[in-house]
Amino acid sequence: MKKITFMLALILVASNLFAQQSFYDFKVKTIDGENFDLSSLKGKKVLVVNTASKCGLTPQYEQLQKIYKEFGGEKFTIIGFPANNFMKQEPGTNEEIAEFCEKNYGVSFQMMEKISVKGDDMHPLYQWLTQKSKNGVLDSEVKWNFQKYLIDEKGNLVKMVEPKVKPDDAEIVGWISE
Repeated sequence: MKKITFMLALILVASNLFAQQSFYDFKVKTIDGENFDLSSLKGKKVLVVNTASKCGLTPQYEQLQKIYKEFGGEKFTIIGFPANNFMKQEPGTNEEIAEFCEKNYGVSFQMMEKISVKGDDMHPLYQWLTQKSKNGVLDSEVKWNFQKYLIDEKGNLVKMVEPKVKPDDAEIVGWISE
């Protein structure tokens, strides 16, 4: 009996060690410096996007805001992570980025503080998004600004969408509305 109890305990410990992390296991900071627990998004589909203010793809803010206005609410949201990893196209402070987004694109979806989405200082959330060993779905590399990650209502990574694919593309809108 002791052997069976020991084996069950060992299996339980091992299964917890190898359990996949979920999107909901992360805490981040908003662009205003407030703590934000991603578990507060349980039950929603989430589009995660790394952004930049001085990029050829910056006009995607307009489409992001459009789909947020149309679909955002109880079942869907967008969170943006400014990053300065690509040709220093996001040089501003969090305050400057927030002002830029509001003034130029009327962004009302949640923007987070500026982070790194690649390299040695990659934010832990982006480590999870880009490593199959952590997300259980796929390996990817953040190739440029405005790369999108789709997260389902249970906190699982569904897929990565290339930076040049516009946020209002049928593939993304179809996923949101299914």
